[in-house]
Amino acid sequence: MATLDGPAILASYAALQDVVSRFPKSRRNECIFTAQALEVVVGKGKGVYIVRVNRRVDHCEGIGPGGNFEFDWFELYAVSPEGRIIERYQYAP
Repeated sequence: MATLDGPAILASYAALQDVVSRFPKSRRNECIFTAQALEVVVGKGKGVYIVRVNRRVDHCEGIGPGGNFEFDWFELYAVSPEGRIIERYQYAP
């Protein structure tokens, strides 16, 4: 585990909040539609943070019928050091 600077934390939080806000409101009480089922990876490049949010349904216990088993799902963000999302790239096969 690495130590993150303040702007990296702001960037990861902004991306995480954006992903969670896109989940269906009617399913937000299910683990796979919460931050618990997400993993955030942050890198820095040319004045912005690159944030990748991966879906990790394996972090949820007891995934039942209707569960989402997409393991190759992620969203990629370019985020300013102030935590403003500049660009979003969604990848869902």
